[in-house]
Amino acid sequence: MKIDPFILALLATLCVAVVVPCHGAAVPAFNALATVLIAMMFFLQGAKLSRAAVVEGLRHWRLQGLILLSTFALFPLVGLAMRAGLRIAVPGALSEESWTGLLFLCALPSTVQSSIAFTSIARGNVAAAVCAATASNILGLFITPLLVGLLLGRHGAVSADAVVGIVLQLLVPFIAGQILQPWIGGWVARHKKLITFSDRGSILVVVYTAFSAAITGGLWHILSPAALLWIVGVDLSLLALVLLLTWGLARAGGFSREDEIAIQFCGSKKSLATGVPMAKVLFAGSTAGLIVIPLMIFHQVQLLACAALARRYAARPADIASAGRA
Repeated sequence: MKIDPFILALLATLCVAVVVPCHGAAVPAFNALATVLIAMMFFLQGAKLSRAAVVEGLRHWRLQGLILLSTFALFPLVGLAMRAGLRIAVPGALSEESWTGLLFLCALPSTVQSSIAFTSIARGNVAAAVCAATASNILGLFITPLLVGLLLGRHGAVSADAVVGIVLQLLVPFIAGQILQPWIGGWVARHKKLITFSDRGSILVVVYTAFSAAITGGLWHILSPAALLWIVGVDLSLLALVLLLTWGLARAGGFSREDEIAIQFCGSKKSLATGVPMAKVLFAGSTAGLIVIPLMIFHQVQLLACAALARRYAARPADIASAGRA
């Protein structure tokens, strides 16, 4: 299993933030750069998205509904249950900021690229995965801020300024890209490296600015090595539970094997590309750097675990893959 170069770049960015954090006059410049890159990323995503593919995928409403329920209902319920259980079994295992980060993770939409890629590798319903991941990200722009307010209670309620920030930085560029899609969609599709650079470049800049603020705000006095291990363990448990539950729900719903694969991979992912910019808007200052730690760890865990699971599905006999289940 090859290591994703982006994971290495993310780790390198964290190291740079630890050694040379952004401070002083450089902070406004990096924040402005992050805002521009995030807007560009969502604009290009909107320009790339085919409306015909969305309409086709939305016809499979049972599958789409189960994936959305897994993303925006099952995940938060599991997260709340884990928090309640651990607070009783091991009080103080995670700080309030870490639990905030975990619940924020649970409220995020699914990934796009990796959900589709793993579904394809596993020989699942790729068309449904494309539409489900796309719908999750579009709806997540509205649902995630509301869920964050509900999950975190009055102390974490989303302010009007945060909602306006999400609309201006994420939704407006996306809609602009969709409006211009008939004219520039083909050009964007031919320049996939531009999308990759926009996605990953914006995440790296936002991570650097967020962690720089966290480092200068005394991150290592708040997050101990033991706490970091607890976050890894909680992320692993969360992913394992959701993978198991999505598999069980798909089986109980009588979906075909191809649909089952799409449900499992799309319903168990969380988007780093959407989560990091949202955290920047919803959580100010050094808090954002600490809150995105569970998300960044979960991102690496889901890539490794789902890559292994996709290969396991792909190794099944072709006759079973084609027959599926009624």
